[in-house]
Amino acid sequence: MTSAHPGLIDRYGRRAVDLRVSLTDRCNLRCSYCMPPEGLPWLPKAEILTDGEVLRLITIAVTRLGVEEVRFTGGEPLLRPGIVDIVAGSAALSPRPRLSITTNGIGLARLAVPLRDAGLDRVNVSLDTIDPERFAAIALRRRFQDVIDGLSGAAAAGLTPVKLNAVLLRDVNDDEAPALLRFALKHGYELRFIEQMPLDAQHGWSRDRMVTADEILASLTTEFDLTPDPAERGGAPAETWLVDGGPAKVGVIASVTRPFCGDCDRTRLTADGQVRNCLFARGETDLRGLLRGGAGDEEIAQRWREAMWGKMPGHGIDNPRFLQPTRPMSAIGG
Repeated sequence: MTSAHPGLIDRYGRRAVDLRVSLTDRCNLRCSYCMPPEGLPWLPKAEILTDGEVLRLITIAVTRLGVEEVRFTGGEPLLRPGIVDIVAGSAALSPRPRLSITTNGIGLARLAVPLRDAGLDRVNVSLDTIDPERFAAIALRRRFQDVIDGLSGAAAAGLTPVKLNAVLLRDVNDDEAPALLRFALKHGYELRFIEQMPLDAQHGWSRDRMVTADEILASLTTEFDLTPDPAERGGAPAETWLVDGGPAKVGVIASVTRPFCGDCDRTRLTADGQVRNCLFARGETDLRGLLRGGAGDEEIAQRWREAMWGKMPGHGIDNPRFLQPTRPMSAIGG
C-alpha cells in the first residue's frame, strides 16, 4: 500500500517538503570525520545525473510533490560546473522554491554574486575551527583563508543569513565552542553545532568519542547566557537558543542524543539519481533508471511517493542492531 496523497507523505504522517540534492560526491577537502586522507573512489561520470536530469527531478519535486525548499549539497557542490545554471533553472520554477547551498566555502568568494543573481537565497558554510593550523589538521588542506573569504563574499552578496556549520571533535577542537560563537557574533553569522554522526567513510565513529549537545551547551554557557528560542522550531533540525537575550541565536543539531525524526520533513536525492528517505537509510530508490528509460513525470513522481511512504519512524542509532549506511556522507549529501 502507498499513500494516495499527492505529496511526499509517509505512514507516520510526516510530509517531506525539503529536498536535499547532492550535485557531486567529490570534495576538495579531506575532513577526518568524513573521508580518509587518500579520498574515495568517485562516482563515474556516466552515473552522475546531467544538469538537465537534475533540473527535471527538481521540477517534478516542486510542481508535483509539494517540495518547497531545495538545498544543494555534495560532496562539495561548488565543484559542479553547472551549479549556477541549475540554481537559475530551479529559481524559475512556479511555485518558486527556497534555494540554499551547503558548502565548505572554497570558491564561494568567486561564485557568491553569480549564484545570488541566479536566484540562490542563502548559504550554509562548514567551519569547524577559527585556527588555521587546526583547520589544516582537520581538513588536510591549507584552505582556511579561502573559507573566510567565501564567508565574507556570501555576506556581501546578500546570501543571508549566512549560517556556519561546526563539528566538534574530541581532543581536536572540542574546546573551541565559545571562540566559534564569538567569531559568528562578530561577523553576523548564525552558528550551528552538529553532533558528529556515524556517516564517515572509514566507519570509525564512536558514540563514546562524540562531543554531545550537552557538552557543547555547557561549554558555551561558560561565556554566554543562553535562553531557549521561543520561535516555533517546526521541522528544523537545529534546536536554537538566544544568545545573551538575543537577537543573535546559536543552534545545535543533536541528531544522535536528541533525535528529531518525528518532525523530519526531508527527502534526499544523490548525485547518481537515487532517492533516500532518511539520511541513515540502508536502501535507495533509483530514479536515474526511470529518467533514462523514458519514464514520464508522473511515473517518476509516483515512484518517489512510494519511496517516501516506506520511511522508518526513526534512524535507530540507539538500537544495538543499527548499521551505518554503506554510503558515507560525502556520497549521500547533507
